[in-house]
Amino acid sequence: MPPEKDAASASAVPERGEDLRPDSRSDTRADARAGKLFAEAVAIMARLRAPGGCPWDREQTFASIRKYTLEETYEVLDAIEREHWADLADELGDLLLQVLFYAEMAEEAGHFGIADVITGLNRKLIRRHPHVFGEEASAAAGNRAEGLETGGIGAQEVLRNWEEIKKLEKKPRTEGAGRLDSVSRAMPALSEAGEIGSKAAKAGFDWPDIRGVVEKLREECGELESELVRGDQESSSEELGDLLFTAANLARHLKTDPELALRDANAKFRRRFAQMEAATERPLEDLSSVELEELWVRSKQSEAGMRR
Repeated sequence: MPPEKDAASASAVPERGEDLRPDSRSDTRADARAGKLFAEAVAIMARLRAPGGCPWDREQTFASIRKYTLEETYEVLDAIEREHWADLADELGDLLLQVLFYAEMAEEAGHFGIADVITGLNRKLIRRHPHVFGEEASAAAGNRAEGLETGGIGAQEVLRNWEEIKKLEKKPRTEGAGRLDSVSRAMPALSEAGEIGSKAAKAGFDWPDIRGVVEKLREECGELESELVRGDQESSSEELGDLLFTAANLARHLKTDPELALRDANAKFRRRFAQMEAATERPLEDLSSVELEELWVRSKQSEAGMRR
């Protein structure tokens, strides 16, 4: 967005927005500095995309930037998991760059601008937090839910209110649209599998308890094994997909995010494998399968001992 549009962006906040703030922090120097720096970042992004700007930035499209958005998201998660706050600040900046990039390209195409993004966010936050900003302000921001408990409520009640308000925000489904059409495909496959299972469960199509899911997991393992014996690569791949889908739904029954569970497992394997490498002076590829297994067991035992 060109610099001359910054003033319009700064003023494009929800109506009565200033009156809805819970305190006077907006008047502090830190908030003023943040606003100025954000406007500067918007102007820098516009300069990079403008004629005479960066050739690489100018040739990017919504499609070409997608992979970087996913990469930056995972780098944010990695910094959080490592509890490395300096890295997190840096990675959040990279993630913010993705937002600015998309908004600038959308502005150029006449779809929307960064002010529209922020306005929508501000209204959504007010709309979905009637217990903070008041029911009148929430309604003015578009909340159509009625009869919600808003006084002295806890986190669970807040979540229920959020879902109720969110449900009423959604556009009516087009005729012929299925229940699962509301599940976005724009998420990691394991997370999508969990969401699909959750939607199906609301229609009553689910295992009665966690034991049923475990039995299904065993069944899928058996079917995969049968296809492996047959040597059918395509069918084996399909059965592996069924196995992973069932595993994701087992995670749902355990109230565990399958994507985060797998990330934790990846991190654990990395740690143990690094211990294997550190435990021998010989390259791992020179060791026998028995020697490798011994190193792996020692690595697991060492990690278990550290947790005691």
